[in-house]
Amino acid sequence: MGWFSIKEVAVTTTVHTPDRPPVADGLGFPTGDPEHPSELGWPATVSRETLSDEDDDPVTGTSDSPGGAGDGSAAPTSEPETTAPADTTSPEDRPTAGSTDDDTDDHEERAAIAASIPGADWNTPLAQAVAEDARKRITLTGRSVPRPAQTRVLTVANQKGGVGKTTTTVNVAAALAQAGSTVLVIDLDPQGNASTALGIDHHSEVPSVYDVLVDGRALAEVVQPCPDLPGLVCAPATIDLAGAEIELVSLVARETRLQKAVAAYVAHRVATGDQLDYVLVDCPPSLGLLTVNAFVAANEVFIPIQCEYYALEGLSQLLKNIELIRSHLNPSLHVSTILLTMYDGRTRLSAQVADEVREHFSAQTLRATVPRSVRISEAPSHGQTVMTYDPNSSGALSYLEAAVELAERGAARPTSEETA
Repeated sequence: MGWFSIKEVAVTTTVHTPDRPPVADGLGFPTGDPEHPSELGWPATVSRETLSDEDDDPVTGTSDSPGGAGDGSAAPTSEPETTAPADTTSPEDRPTAGSTDDDTDDHEERAAIAASIPGADWNTPLAQAVAEDARKRITLTGRSVPRPAQTRVLTVANQKGGVGKTTTTVNVAAALAQAGSTVLVIDLDPQGNASTALGIDHHSEVPSVYDVLVDGRALAEVVQPCPDLPGLVCAPATIDLAGAEIELVSLVARETRLQKAVAAYVAHRVATGDQLDYVLVDCPPSLGLLTVNAFVAANEVFIPIQCEYYALEGLSQLLKNIELIRSHLNPSLHVSTILLTMYDGRTRLSAQVADEVREHFSAQTLRATVPRSVRISEAPSHGQTVMTYDPNSSGALSYLEAAVELAERGAARPTSEETA
């Protein structure tokens, strides 16, 4: 048998790479030549360096400590001379209606800074998301919203479960409170998730909405202040509310009990010189007497829609029930706001559902959309909303954008064709 000798041969490969500009720490964007943009489209004037723990972000004014932007995204930071001005006004100094010249100048300056951030195409989705979040931070952070002349009562409803009713209620309420508005959240869901998210006790011994509906207790004796957000109060729900559907059947004026309680509380706040700006009612995922009470008590319906087919299917049934309430119990009720939640721009389904909703309800649908975000899901486990748990996350910025739009656009009464 012959033996073969294998001679090792060393192969050296030389790879010639073109000269590249130095790469900054952090996200790895090249700093580039000051007179030429980088390969990813970011201008050289935008610093991509990672901030130290001691340094504050020049855009958000927050440090990179735990509890900051923890969703894995980072926003591009601007040079010091283009830093968005901080809003140092107190809630009492917020505008009540319209805009002052200072507010207009501030909004224009913020818009100019946000417009200077370059865009990114679909080939760089991460850079596109980072740029969009940066624009939202500059445009919205620390911004006040006009307060309504009269209290707006909105029922957040959708009989399909899991579309983000409770999450939308507490986060929009928190965003409005941060912007200087006074807000009441009524937790009408026996699960009490809205109470949990706002850090409100809701065990069986606590006075709750059940006492208001069944025993006729005043709403002022039930509400509790939110520990994290001045100006935000909550009427909690306990497990007793699960039996209220049956107990309400035999009561007189069962459909209008919440309406009377809300009207009395709003009048009480006006009499004490502390007018309430918004009332948000979180409904259970059903169309029972609790939801009917919420529809009768409100003038506006706020519908969160998950960007999936089942949510679209349930929307038609919800609109039919709203029309019945308008015909027999509350003629002023109308759908004023629709918010697209759990939006995933990577899927065609989300885009198709969004297009369908905007086509049929263009006047009611907000421009803002809420993406899927881990931070939104984590916040209730800490007894907080995402607005206080991680205000720099994409979810918090999206809800802040929705709240600002809700406050600024008002509630235009739709025509019968738009609600049909």
